[in-house]
Amino acid sequence: MALAHHGLITAWEEVIAPALHTVGRKWAMEGEPYVGVEHLLSWHVSSAFRRLPTVPPRAGAPPTLLTCVADEHHTLPIEALAAALGQRGVPTRVFGAAMPAEALVGAVRRLGPAGVVLWAQARETADRALVTHLLGVGWGQRGARIRPAVHLAGPGWAGVGIPGATRLTGLRSAVEALAGRATG
Repeated sequence: MALAHHGLITAWEEVIAPALHTVGRKWAMEGEPYVGVEHLLSWHVSSAFRRLPTVPPRAGAPPTLLTCVADEHHTLPIEALAAALGQRGVPTRVFGAAMPAEALVGAVRRLGPAGVVLWAQARETADRALVTHLLGVGWGQRGARIRPAVHLAGPGWAGVGIPGATRLTGLRSAVEALAGRATG
């Protein structure tokens, strides 16, 4: 209902994310009974995102890869980002939770993405070495390699500055940055 009434970005920022934070705090304080509530709510939100209409991407446009860093299992924020970018015709490939670094590097080399978004919910999962490595990975012919933009998303990256990587803060600004790059 919130998605239809307010649109994806406003529904995420003003209804869904605050509800998830509340349930998460309740789980942290009161334990086990609330983990089921968090999982159920997450499943329904994820399902609703996948039902949203999308705009076909421009032919030949390189995708933006969206993934959680290794050891990170909170996927809803990148699912929200994928859905919002899909509504704007930006091609994405979502790798989901706990993407091993080697697999991500291989995907970058194979797919030649416009960008890579790395989600880290917690500071413990934010992997600076992976970011530094990705900033040096290119694709294409030797001598003409193209490097994807690397974007850091999620509270785990707060206060982490890595030269060459862009920090995305919030769904609205992330969509504006990534959709603008894809069409610009």
